[in-house]
Amino acid sequence: MRIETIRQRLREHGAKAGHEQRVLRLWACALSQHSGKRKPEDFLPQAVRAMLPALVDELAGLARLRSEHPAADGSSRLLVELADGQAVESVLLPRGGLCVSTQLGCAVGCVFCMTGRDGLLRQLGSAEIVAQVVLARRQRAVRKVVFMGMGEPAHNLDNVIEAIELLGTGGGIGHKNLVFSTVGDLRVFEQLPRATVKPALALSLHSTKAELRARLMPRAPRIAPAELVAHGERYARATGYPIQYQWTLLAGINDGDDELDGIVKLLRGKYALLNMIPYNTVEGLAFERPSHQRSEAIARTLLRRGVLTKLRQSAGQDVEGGCGQLRARARAAPVRVVTLQRGAAAAPA
Repeated sequence: MRIETIRQRLREHGAKAGHEQRVLRLWACALSQHSGKRKPEDFLPQAVRAMLPALVDELAGLARLRSEHPAADGSSRLLVELADGQAVESVLLPRGGLCVSTQLGCAVGCVFCMTGRDGLLRQLGSAEIVAQVVLARRQRAVRKVVFMGMGEPAHNLDNVIEAIELLGTGGGIGHKNLVFSTVGDLRVFEQLPRATVKPALALSLHSTKAELRARLMPRAPRIAPAELVAHGERYARATGYPIQYQWTLLAGINDGDDELDGIVKLLRGKYALLNMIPYNTVEGLAFERPSHQRSEAIARTLLRRGVLTKLRQSAGQDVEGGCGQLRARARAAPVRVVTLQRGAAAAPA
């Protein structure tokens, strides 16, 4: 389902722009349609009030919690069931963050990622994307949303932009706290600058060598790393948000001194932050994460050489750390669907 479809249905029942925005704002903020000083009967047309209960039920069914996997670091991985019975993953992050999925599967096929192993199954509608935020907000406050879960947002651009627009206008999320993550696609650099809400941008780099990057992300657009950084720098200067470059550290593959030299050449002096993320082990894949000592040495070296670098630890490493693992495991064993209400414990549906 798309957000525009919801708007059209509301209009068909006599809703004006202000009515639409109220209904969508309360939903995106995980609030009751009876919240606030102005009750529906004081504000909404009678036909809209009559159809609202059914709409609320339908929206609640867009994303239901199938299982939750809390981690020791304060994060919690969620396996989210969609209305058609398929499942995607979201991650509640420490300090009010949330990572959401934008596709069911992924077509990029990054060789170190579980999500892309089955390819792309279908796109998520913009309402399904926002529904993940609503589901998370029933459990804890969400002040930042990163589009870094299952899928490549650039391959579902219209739906992702529509979701970002609602979250950044009615959903109470600051624009710089909406982070669009992509492997790099020219359409992103064409369309995001024209969007009503311009999110921060995270670009997956993973190597400064075009050939190696192509092997790691076999179906990503063939954009040379230097060209990708040039596009990113223009967007950063235009929006005032530094680009976050993502680098998954793979032992013996992209953690060598030659890559560090390449990073310095590409990123020194740029309006950018480099996130170094040690690889999360995925059963069945041959990659390994570097030692903690090596990872720390890489971050220190880059900082000393003029590249703002943060050594990140992927959330939830002790609870199926890699994207796609929960979904892959869930297909092997059915689990109960649970529903959560604000202030209530989980209960089987």
